[in-house]
Amino acid sequence: MNLGTGEGAGRDRMRLTSKGRYAVMAMADLALHGGGERAVPLQEVARRQEISLSYLEQLFARMRRAGLVSGVRGPGGGYRLARPANSVTVAEIIAAVNEPIKATRCDEASSKSCIGRSGRCIAHGLWQEMGDRIHLFLASVSLEDVLERRFDGGGTRVAAE
Repeated sequence: MNLGTGEGAGRDRMRLTSKGRYAVMAMADLALHGGGERAVPLQEVARRQEISLSYLEQLFARMRRAGLVSGVRGPGGGYRLARPANSVTVAEIIAAVNEPIKATRCDEASSKSCIGRSGRCIAHGLWQEMGDRIHLFLASVSLEDVLERRFDGGGTRVAAE
């Protein structure tokens, strides 16, 4: 997700990095191919989504600690959803991999603004509100919504199929 246009927009656009995007893609793949019933090997997810296996292992370790997935060892092992797809939100997945969803550059714990002065920049409230709305939107979208394409018209084929 890149937000920003005009002169200088490339420098400080809000972005959802590959960590958050890959985590959502992998969880959607897991929901599609196994859900809570069948453990899905990460090698299969990596192949279908074209994501490095070692990177997925790091992401799934974080998502397991957050209680979003459970691991199954041994033959037929892999990962499965810890909860139904309709109760896991995109915001939870992104938070589990420590991907902040914020549109401000300010450190909330600091009294200094994003431009180094004390206090907040003149448009801080605007960026804060935008970040809050993005979070609310992502918190309203479940994995099931992603699979059913409930927010994009449903016309595009899912690459994990």
